[in-house]
Amino acid sequence: MSMTAFSLNNSRITLVIIAVLTFLGVQAYNTIPEAYDPGFTIRNAQVITHFPGASPKRVEDLVTDPLEKAVLELAELDFVKSQSKNGVSILTVAIKEDYSDLQPIWDKLRRKIDRAASKLPEGVGVPAVNDEFGDVYGIVLAIHGEGFSYRELKQTAEDLRSGLFLLDDVAKVDLHGVQQEQIKLKFDANALAAYDLTPNQLADILSKQNIVLSGGSVVFGQERLPIEPSGNYNTPDEIKGTLVTLPSSGKTVRLDSLVTIESGYEFPINNPVYFNGKPSVNVAIAMVETGNNVRLGEQVDAYVAQFTRQLPIGLEISKVNFAPKEVKDKVDQFVSSLVQSMTVVGLVMFIFLGWRTGLIVSLLVPISMLLTILVMSKIGVGLDQISLAALIIALGMLVDNGIVMSENILVRINQGVSKKVAAIESANELKLPLLTSSLTTSAAFLPIFLAKSNMGEYTGALFVVVTITLLASWLLSLVMIPLLCVLLLKPTKQVKEESPSQLAWYAKLLTKLIRFRWLTVAIMVVATVFAFQAMKWLPNIFFPPSERTFFKMEVTMPMGTSIEHNQVMVADIEQFLFSLQAKESSDGKSSVKELDTDNQGIKNWTVYVGYGGPRYILPHSSRTSSPEYSFWIINTHDYRDNPELMQRIESYISENHPDAIATTRLIENGAAILNPVEIRLNGLDQDKVFAITQEIKAKLTGIDGLKDVSDDWGQKTKTIRIVIDQQKAALAGVNNRDIALSLQTSLVGKNLSEFRDGILSIPIVLSNEEREELNVEQILALPIYTPAGSVTLAHIADVDIVWQNAKIYRRNSYKSVTIGAQLEPDYTASEGLNAILPWLEAESQTWPNSIFYEIGGEEEKSKKSTGSISENLPLALFVIIGLLVAQFNSFRKPIIILSTIPIAFVGVVAGLHIGNSFFGFMTFLGVISLAGIVINNAIVLLEQVDIELLSGKRAIDALIAAGKRRMKPILLTTLTTVLGMIPLLITGGAMWQTMAIAIIAGLIFSTLLTLIFVPVLYSIFYRVEA
Repeated sequence: MSMTAFSLNNSRITLVIIAVLTFLGVQAYNTIPEAYDPGFTIRNAQVITHFPGASPKRVEDLVTDPLEKAVLELAELDFVKSQSKNGVSILTVAIKEDYSDLQPIWDKLRRKIDRAASKLPEGVGVPAVNDEFGDVYGIVLAIHGEGFSYRELKQTAEDLRSGLFLLDDVAKVDLHGVQQEQIKLKFDANALAAYDLTPNQLADILSKQNIVLSGGSVVFGQERLPIEPSGNYNTPDEIKGTLVTLPSSGKTVRLDSLVTIESGYEFPINNPVYFNGKPSVNVAIAMVETGNNVRLGEQVDAYVAQFTRQLPIGLEISKVNFAPKEVKDKVDQFVSSLVQSMTVVGLVMFIFLGWRTGLIVSLLVPISMLLTILVMSKIGVGLDQISLAALIIALGMLVDNGIVMSENILVRINQGVSKKVAAIESANELKLPLLTSSLTTSAAFLPIFLAKSNMGEYTGALFVVVTITLLASWLLSLVMIPLLCVLLLKPTKQVKEESPSQLAWYAKLLTKLIRFRWLTVAIMVVATVFAFQAMKWLPNIFFPPSERTFFKMEVTMPMGTSIEHNQVMVADIEQFLFSLQAKESSDGKSSVKELDTDNQGIKNWTVYVGYGGPRYILPHSSRTSSPEYSFWIINTHDYRDNPELMQRIESYISENHPDAIATTRLIENGAAILNPVEIRLNGLDQDKVFAITQEIKAKLTGIDGLKDVSDDWGQKTKTIRIVIDQQKAALAGVNNRDIALSLQTSLVGKNLSEFRDGILSIPIVLSNEEREELNVEQILALPIYTPAGSVTLAHIADVDIVWQNAKIYRRNSYKSVTIGAQLEPDYTASEGLNAILPWLEAESQTWPNSIFYEIGGEEEKSKKSTGSISENLPLALFVIIGLLVAQFNSFRKPIIILSTIPIAFVGVVAGLHIGNSFFGFMTFLGVISLAGIVINNAIVLLEQVDIELLSGKRAIDALIAAGKRRMKPILLTTLTTVLGMIPLLITGGAMWQTMAIAIIAGLIFSTLLTLIFVPVLYSIFYRVEA
């Protein structure tokens, strides 16, 4: 018994099952995880190794090189990029996008690093492997307030963190902007000398005072009691009153007689964070993998509201980034578009099919959607802009099954067949053709799902959701549609014999085109060739930026700039940002003076000084600590203000801080691209690589449309090098270790112990009281201490100021310079790259063989993403051909159907030019989507041709009759799909508009192809005469 017969014979059970599944679908919709984007796997890890006091070159040779060689042994490696700078080596290990199970790879990486680490020289720290590089902290809260100390901010942040950890959907909570407290013991070398005491001796004495050691235990009656020596400091006053025994005289003096004791914070300041110009400690929250963004937002809002009530007046918690609101707004926007599309489709059905058939087909839409959401919730696919867009794309296609089935049943009823028999016969006749058309449409999306790339992972839900939706539609067309037709349809008046005048214009046109078939084909081929040529005239944009109400900015000062000087510049920029904040006028409205739009400008901002902050969105990759760098997140009231605000901020910085490079950028869709135009120059000879780098930068600077040309090495920086005269040092009785320890104590400070204040551990640091203001001359006058006394540094060494690279970058063991450029408004990366590529290719012929270039930036991402999909197109083609051959038992018909796909591209290109749009990754996916719809329409038409031939018609008459018979379903499918895409076109933003244009324009043109070009091709392959 077929499914259709079972549903008709058990109509009540069938209706109950459909109702239950619909209810479960509604339930799934209310609980399914929601996200802004589906995300993708970050396949990077970092290996960080400290080598205190070593220069970048020494770090490269002794640390980076051996670790890099170990990493290169990984078979799964895509590339390893290393950064060597003063005292630290940072390796970024990138795994090929073919791999998804990363933990075994990271375990293998750790084993290789451990083996290499055992051979590193003395003084090198243990390499730390960080494979949690991809954690996204979608909620970032700023704790700030006028007059509150860093200690108070930190304590509040830690209290807040403790409570947040108890929330169900919270996985991690990190703090940013925390400043390490210190108790500073500042000495004057001359004052210590008066007591015949050296800083090293004082450090040794004090380090033995503040201890927490077990004193053992004793038996006391029947008990054994532990002994706790009271050697640790309990109050700051105890530190001041510490008695120091002078080694030379044996006398004791109070510590505060020898040094100045102050409470403060680490110097120089370590990666401070500011919110609206005030010092801030930021709390970054990451969600558990199975969590729900919206639910997490509700939990955090509720807890923070409760927590805020206990804060002192003036201490505030503000939202820097709040992904749950963005997610809810985006999902609501797409759900609204989906509901609008469903409403439009329903109205079209009622208008063109009548209320009975229209009601039947219209019910197919929401039930199919709810069944799809139910299955999505069970297989781990959530609601985001990709999956919701897939539902909208599938909307027009899924009604085709319902239209074809209900119309076929109605025709049989009008022919006098009983309703039940008509339903069963129609279902038996159409179940395989409809399944084939659904599967071939789905197969067109298969390359997206199979793509081994971040973008394949990002957009893979298109295949999954479209496939589930079409199969749900097919199943309901065999079960629900026949049942509703039996319950609701009635015979209608219908002309028994087709009137010759009906669609006579179509018959005449098709006859004439078949008569001139080769001319028709030639015109189509020429149009297709022209379309492919015209595509080159379209702007090529991989992914347009998202329309979010914030943007980011990176400001980089010259290499070697101190973080103190960077803070001064940051404070000045913040004063300018205050002028771009909304000011409320007398009429109660808020606006920004001279802003072209009527909106409110900047809402608030956060700046991370010296580093890139947390990964607040998936595309963001935080920059490692660099004192000359700052990263800004600037929230606005309306995304339409962003371009003008960005331009004004860049102009201000350019005019007032000409030595700084400021780059503002809108937030990316998909993967992050640091430089739209990027060239990597690799080689073994560092000097030659640098010389060629300058030539490339000069060439890029001369290209109109490009700006902010830079490289990641930056300018060389000044370094103070101590050149020790070993003979003089030996005569003075000092060795290199004595010199290093003396300089460290005087310039950096020496950690002696810790003061424990409750759960806080505060370092006690001994340092020269002038260390924060020492110049080169004063450094030469610093004393170097020996057991017998001291000598000045100038007596045993010279001080040279030399220039060196602050950072050394390598890629797969080659010296590597990344040269990047940003874009002026209305200029594309492809235009910039095309302007330099011919010159670059010609120049590279003159370079040494050991030097080569690679194209990065938008071009690399685009090629990798589209390439990973394109390489799976042959497989999809074979699947489609196999389905078509199985359906028609013919090779000629599949060739006819597939021949229409490239010609549909004419409509796509025409639509993009008319719509003043661009060709990007989502356009590419739109073309693939279009191919599935074109195939579906062609299948429906050729199936009808076979039916007409079986009825005894001549071939030419069968082609015309099939076109007339299938014109209405095909036009309705086109109309519903086009109208269903309109909300996506209007509200989907730049990312989805280009796909909507491609599908709408391509589909309109492909409808002509199906009704005209397919019969013409059929006449050629089957030698039909007009």
